[in-house]
Amino acid sequence: MITLKNVTLRRGVKVLLDGATVTLNPGEKVGLVGRNGAGKSSLFALFNGTLHEDAGEYSIPAQWRMGQVAQDMPETEQSATDFVVDGDTALLAAQQEVTAAEATEDYDRMAHAYMALHDAGSHDAPARAQALILGLGFKTTELTNPVNSFSGGWRMRLQLARALMCPSDLLLLDEPTNHLDLDALVWLETWLKKYEGTMIVISHDREFLDAVTNVTLHIDAAKLVRYGGNYSKFEDMRAEQMELQQNAFAKQQDKIAHLQKFIARFKAKASKAKQAQSRVKALDRMEKIAPLLADADFTFEFKEPANLPNPMLSMQGVSFGYPAPEDAPEGTPPTVIVNNVSRSVLAGQRIGILGANGQGKSTLVKTVARALQPIGGEMTEGKGLNIGYFAQQELDVLRPADTPLEHMIRLVKELTAAGKIAGQATREQDLRSFLGTFNFGGDMVKQAVGSMSGGEKARLVLCMIVWQRPNLLLLDEPTNHLDLATREALSMALNEFEGTVMLVSHDRALLRAVCDEFWMVSRGGVAPFDGDLDDYQRYLLDEAKRQREAIKEASSASAKAERKAQAQAAVPVKAKPAARGTLKRQLEDIEARMATLQGEGGALEAHLCAAPPPADFAELGMRLKLVNDELQALEEQWLTVSGQLEAVTI
Repeated sequence: MITLKNVTLRRGVKVLLDGATVTLNPGEKVGLVGRNGAGKSSLFALFNGTLHEDAGEYSIPAQWRMGQVAQDMPETEQSATDFVVDGDTALLAAQQEVTAAEATEDYDRMAHAYMALHDAGSHDAPARAQALILGLGFKTTELTNPVNSFSGGWRMRLQLARALMCPSDLLLLDEPTNHLDLDALVWLETWLKKYEGTMIVISHDREFLDAVTNVTLHIDAAKLVRYGGNYSKFEDMRAEQMELQQNAFAKQQDKIAHLQKFIARFKAKASKAKQAQSRVKALDRMEKIAPLLADADFTFEFKEPANLPNPMLSMQGVSFGYPAPEDAPEGTPPTVIVNNVSRSVLAGQRIGILGANGQGKSTLVKTVARALQPIGGEMTEGKGLNIGYFAQQELDVLRPADTPLEHMIRLVKELTAAGKIAGQATREQDLRSFLGTFNFGGDMVKQAVGSMSGGEKARLVLCMIVWQRPNLLLLDEPTNHLDLATREALSMALNEFEGTVMLVSHDRALLRAVCDEFWMVSRGGVAPFDGDLDDYQRYLLDEAKRQREAIKEASSASAKAERKAQAQAAVPVKAKPAARGTLKRQLEDIEARMATLQGEGGALEAHLCAAPPPADFAELGMRLKLVNDELQALEEQWLTVSGQLEAVTI
């Protein structure tokens, strides 16, 4: 188990934990929550050994293997599959030991090394890695692509797959859902529910935490408190505790006031002096209950749109996709992802855009946002349409050297030049005040954006969108860097927004709170989704199962075709009938030999499991390797001969 006893943890002069005492038991699934800056990542650093306690005692079983997602961006020409396979540290160590043992010709060491390699799962490692990669949203055609060929978000998915590939007793996950679509998130939840070790996860996705955790650790005001239950249960228990604390504080204040009144009234009277002094001592001994200091929650609102065209947007036979690259040969057609869409977007609609990864959700939103041109069809905008667009890569286009105030000033100039100012105040002091409503106060308005956290950058993008007074909001994964409080503020603001919302998100709590209808982008088209998010999750799991079975069938058919082709190449076209008898006898001999070897292999494994003396262990291990090698060769020979026999029979 993991134990902290009176632990103090500092980062510089800031005390993050003060006298923290908590126990985490093996197999528990723990959600670590708290406001940004409370110390969650620092506590993770204590768990993984990169940070040490400043006082108190911290212990973790020395034999525990740890798995965690590397935060660096991988730079390698390795294939995606090989990169993830290398995440299996036990397999990697076993492979290295086999190589070292073979170089020494120490048969005892070699036998142990071969057994360790087998136990580490070398025979199915690529298949296990590919299952993880496909589950996280990659295509089968990408399994052998170099890691460097993927964008940053996809490389971080490979880092996550690599961490899941690692055999571990403790799994540390810091915001694992940030780069995932909803389909990959649903798959990850399913995988984590089956994980048998201890897991600690930092996440701002309440539905994800509810699905995969059964214990919650809350960091607040340098205190670490354990709650039994998932995030929703934690919220209920904390609200109850806060109410009890406030009530107890109020009662204590009444008692203190009563004692002080008695002391003030009678301390000068000789007959009451002892009683007054007794009450003074009672006040001194009283353990004071702290007043409940409510957190200053962040809130904002969208201003009333200047106008509400209806329909906002009309699409007739529109195709969405990407134009041919500039360096492509002349006449190269564009890439069409979504075809023949005829739909209207009305004033006041709140539409959630659903669809598995790669189906075209972001392409649809980018085209509506005018970031892409339609490939075909007719798209008609309502008069006065004013779009507010939050793109997944929006944080990347902020200028790192510029301050929030400089971003706002530049936005004002651009909109003024385009004639799109809708009555907003544009003086510098007005812009400062507006930034202050998004918690960019004081020196922060002059702080370089490049030095800010992802959450602060996302807040700045929201601030710039809100200032423009849009009547159509297009939000593509807006919560990736937002904490729970800011997500809640966004949800409340969207519910009060009088315009239209089109939302792509893997945050199911936000989708449930904001959207009252869903569009499904699937198999090259867009259609209404008749169901709720629970129905959609079931659809995703069924779809993933269907794809796995299709891949398996395709692989089986390919292998059968390959064997048939090999057999046909090996057998003359005009084979004599006598050849069939010869091939049948060969097949029977191979099968008899395989049966003998399988029996011998089973007996050898039974002897090895009985822990024989070291000398016998080495000999048995060497013999088992020879048996397995011969079996593998015979299996290949059996496939060849059976293929030849099939070809002759045909």
